[in-house]
Amino acid sequence: MRIAFFGLPLAALLLHQDGHTIVHAAVCRKGALGLRRLRRVLGKARVSVTPRVDAAFLERFAAEPPDLVVSWFWTKRLPKEALRLAPRGALGVHPSLLPRHRGPDPYFWAIDAGDPVTGVTAHVLEEAYDTGAILAQETIFVHPTWNAWTLAKKLDRPSLRVLRRVVAAEAKGEPYPRVPQDEGLATEAPQPDDDLLELDWHASTAAIVRRVRAAGPWPGAFTRIGHGDDAPTVALLEVEALESYPRALEPGECAVVGENQVIIRTGDGAVAVRAARPEPDDDDGDGTDAPEVWNAARIAEEVRRGGGKKVSEADGAP
Repeated sequence: MRIAFFGLPLAALLLHQDGHTIVHAAVCRKGALGLRRLRRVLGKARVSVTPRVDAAFLERFAAEPPDLVVSWFWTKRLPKEALRLAPRGALGVHPSLLPRHRGPDPYFWAIDAGDPVTGVTAHVLEEAYDTGAILAQETIFVHPTWNAWTLAKKLDRPSLRVLRRVVAAEAKGEPYPRVPQDEGLATEAPQPDDDLLELDWHASTAAIVRRVRAAGPWPGAFTRIGHGDDAPTVALLEVEALESYPRALEPGECAVVGENQVIIRTGDGAVAVRAARPEPDDDDGDGTDAPEVWNAARIAEEVRRGGGKKVSEADGAP
């Protein structure tokens, strides 16, 4: 099977290992894991990094037309001309159980929605994102402690398995049935904006715990801790639901109980903050110089400095 590949090197290397011919690989990220090896295996002339997929780029396939176009974590929309390069069409894998969570950040939405299971979907690529017919799916359970990064890593292997399986079936001339997506079950998974990422402390404890996990570790669900002028804004990276907490607190108020337990009141309970990351003072950074992660002791220190409410341990009684 002759393949025009778009995405991350790992999948291209595995498809090559499976005996398919990669006529050209367009890689979506500079310095991507496996890029050097991919160039060595295919030859530098057959690998492009972050190319502009336009008519000039697609002309290179005229001499070596592919049988199939394959995408694995290609981060930009492929034009219709690319989708029509090959007689067998184009396929890709999306890290959700389509039609649920169509869009660029299904990890966030699967966790934030409290989905007990999620998975990956091999599907036909169409001009509209994530709308093509379903070819195959694989499901996994979502562990209640996973954050978005953990979920993404857990879906890598199922994604590659499904991709290799459907490509092998195409090569054998035994393609998977194409099952149209049920539009009535479709949900969207856009990148979360600051309105979603800023924590609403009137929400339930369960919703806040999910939001912290869904946004972690980047970009992070953020809030101010403390109430004075010096109270810092932080991204909460790990929180734990509490059964016992100071009833004197109002939603959004925080306090240090004991030595270093930072508690923030929610709409129906409270959480303890276990890890946080200070937010930068401006938006000029590109995220490459990651600030330190604060542990419970450092968070408690900042809450005391920032005017956290003073409560006694006795206030924790129901």
